[in-house]
Amino acid sequence: MQVAILMIHVAIAVALVVLILLQQGKGAEAGAAFGGGASQTVFGSRGTGGFLSRTTAVLAAAFFATSLTLAYFATQAGQAPEAGIPDSRLIEQQRGLPTLDDEARDVDNTAPVLEESDG
Repeated sequence: MQVAILMIHVAIAVALVVLILLQQGKGAEAGAAFGGGASQTVFGSRGTGGFLSRTTAVLAAAFFATSLTLAYFATQAGQAPEAGIPDSRLIEQQRGLPTLDDEARDVDNTAPVLEESDG
């Protein structure tokens, strides 16, 4: 279920990007005064503005809903313990490597101290 919602979420995100890039900016109406408005008669006298704006709003609401749904799934108590970034100690134990704390007692970590000269 979570994978299906995630796939829908990604598809909505791609559709939103495409729809936003298809829309004209606010300065695009200046071109209509010089004869550029005749190419927008397929979608009516207002052009594609109403259709694209409504579709963008619907997709934005669906994107918001899928985001909340995915957030709800992520916060469920039944979440698998291996989800997320594991602790570094767990990674080192899985690889069979010694952890940094294992040999810390055996190594002399003191560095020589340089004396300050008064000169």
